[in-house]
Amino acid sequence: MRSVREWLEAPAASVAERGGKLNVLRGAVARVTTPLLPDDYLHLANPLWSARELRGRIVDVRKETVDSATLVIQPGWGFDFKYQPGQYIGIGVLIEGRWHWRSYSLTCPPNWSDHGHGGKRVISIAVKAMPEGFLSSHLVSGEVPVGTIVRLAAPQGGFVLPYPPPEKVLFLTAGSGITPVMSMLRAMDRRDLVTDVTHVHSARTAEDVMFGPELRDLHDRHPGFTSRLHLTAANGKFALADLDTEFPDWRERDTWACGPIGMLDEIERHWRDAGLSDRLHVERFEIERSAAGEGGTVTFAKTGKTAQVDGATSLLEAGEAAGVQMPFGCRMGICQTCVVTLNSGHVRDLRNGDEHREGDKIQTCISVAAGDCAVEV
Repeated sequence: MRSVREWLEAPAASVAERGGKLNVLRGAVARVTTPLLPDDYLHLANPLWSARELRGRIVDVRKETVDSATLVIQPGWGFDFKYQPGQYIGIGVLIEGRWHWRSYSLTCPPNWSDHGHGGKRVISIAVKAMPEGFLSSHLVSGEVPVGTIVRLAAPQGGFVLPYPPPEKVLFLTAGSGITPVMSMLRAMDRRDLVTDVTHVHSARTAEDVMFGPELRDLHDRHPGFTSRLHLTAANGKFALADLDTEFPDWRERDTWACGPIGMLDEIERHWRDAGLSDRLHVERFEIERSAAGEGGTVTFAKTGKTAQVDGATSLLEAGEAAGVQMPFGCRMGICQTCVVTLNSGHVRDLRNGDEHREGDKIQTCISVAAGDCAVEV
């Protein structure tokens, strides 16, 4: 009986880890309609009824600051709403005939239903426009309108808040580093578990603070929540040495930190010097690059597509620019989702300059071409 179920589920197995009876139904329909998938019949009725890939529809875009916005997305079939607060998703948006993929932290609690959208379960991400960020600029500027169908990658990531949370918590964030922590705070608020939480957030000015009104509301409603905004334009960067005077019990707290590379490096050193590294959780949005490759022609073997790249463009970015659907997760060299085989040539690790050659398994998000090469994608 189990083998029959597995056979029926197989066509839909890649859509979600947990599909239950729905995956059996989707897989069975795919078997009946072979060689066509249900998508070939159902996408005209509803593009979210896909057994081929995770999809979603943007149902709301809300400005947070001048250069940031929250996107509310209604996921389609197969999305797992039982993610952990702090995890991220991948989102693919079709712009000018090409799919552009990026990872963004979920800002909503698990199993979130928005009354403004008929009580349906939805998810949210918050995007800050970056000067070099093509997709982020499009999302924040409104060039991707409500109703747009996007591709989704399942939630993942280890920067998460456990349930139940620790008794004493410290959050240290800056800029868009607040986004995964908002999911944690909203989950704690929803479960009435805001017991003893301190949050220090750095932004350039008060107008640059994402979720400012909500942070003030949490502060007012929960006696156990202390929200401290540090404005760097007026006061410079937050000095970790001030923790001893402003929050003398910081050593007793489990700490989650997210923000710019320099800030996180300093925090890691401070906690290491205090012998508290095991109580620190860090999420990085950027790769610390210390090397580059020579560049060259990259061939994506399975698709036959090629891309001419410089020595600073990752193989992941090169593939996406060429229209290849690349596997990816964190885009930081941590999660191993983007690992593929290097079929020929040489590539270099952006983080340390290590060279990899034919036959090696490589991470495309932190590898660049060191001459002509081919990868198994």
